[in-house]
Amino acid sequence: MKSDLDNVECLIVGGGPAGLTAAIYLLRFHRKVLLVDSGDSRATWIPQSHNHPGFVGISGTELLSRLRNQAIRYRVRLLRDEITALRFEDGAFIGNLSSGRSVKALKVLLATGLIDSVPNIPVPEGAQERALIRYCPVCDAYEATDARLAVYGPVELARSKCFFLRSYSKHVTLLPITVGCTDPELIEAGVRVATSIPESFRLTERAIGVLFRSGEAMEFDAIYPALGADVRSDLARSLGARTNDAGCVEVNTKQETTVAGLYAAGDVVSDLHQLAVAEGHAAVAATAIHNSLPSVWR
Repeated sequence: MKSDLDNVECLIVGGGPAGLTAAIYLLRFHRKVLLVDSGDSRATWIPQSHNHPGFVGISGTELLSRLRNQAIRYRVRLLRDEITALRFEDGAFIGNLSSGRSVKALKVLLATGLIDSVPNIPVPEGAQERALIRYCPVCDAYEATDARLAVYGPVELARSKCFFLRSYSKHVTLLPITVGCTDPELIEAGVRVATSIPESFRLTERAIGVLFRSGEAMEFDAIYPALGADVRSDLARSLGARTNDAGCVEVNTKQETTVAGLYAAGDVVSDLHQLAVAEGHAAVAATAIHNSLPSVWR
C-alpha cells in the first residue's frame, strides 16, 4: 500500500533558505513536494544580515521563520527528520529517513549546506549573538568598517579573509593557531600577525578579549574564524555526483548535478555563502525541475 511518502515529485533535503525557497516555487507550480529538514540550518548562526535584498537587517532565524510561514501557506509538506541515505532504483530516488521510513521521489534537490569549523577554544556564551564572533565578512564587514578586527586560524586559510577585511579597516590582526607564523604579504598589507597563540576568549562590555599563551591580552570588536568547513555533499557523492576539491557539488546552469534528476543549491554548491545566492540557486533549480517533470493539466 502506498503512503504519502511515495507520492512525491520532488524531495528537497534541507530546510534552509535554499530548500524553503525551492519548496515555495515548486508548490506554486502545483508540484507534489516533500521537504525533509533536520533543523540545523547554518542560517540560524546569522545574528543579523544587512545585505539581503529587501531588508535593512534581518536575523537568520527570522528569515527562516518567514520562509517557513510562506511555505506553510502554500501547504508545503515539511518533515522534521533526516535523510540518512539516497539511492536510485526503478526510475526513482529512494531516501531513507532516520525515523525508519523511506520516501520515493522522481527528482531530488539537495540543499544540505555546510558546517563551519568552530574554534577549538571555547567561545563565550553570547559572543555570536552579539556579533563578536562572525563567519561571513561578505555579509557584515561593512558594519565593521574601521573596527578592530581579528581573523583566527591557520595562515593558509586566514590570509584571504585578512586581505578582504583590510578593505574595511586598517586594524586587522591574524590570530594564528601555530607558533612562528610569518607572511610578508600580510605584513606589507598592514595586517598584524600575533606572535603567540590564543589561549582563551572572554567577553567585555563592548568587545571580545583574547588571552595569549605569552600572557599578552588584546581586545577586538569582532573575530572571524577561518578554520574551513565541512560541505554536506555525502548524499550527492553516494549517488556518484561529481564534487570539486572543496567538496562542493558540481552543477550545470540549471543546478543539475552530474547525476540526472539530482539537483543541488546553496552552500553545498557554491563557496560564495550568501543567502541571496542560495535563494537564486533554488529558483533556478525549482523551475528546471518543474520543466523536467511530466505536465499535469488541470
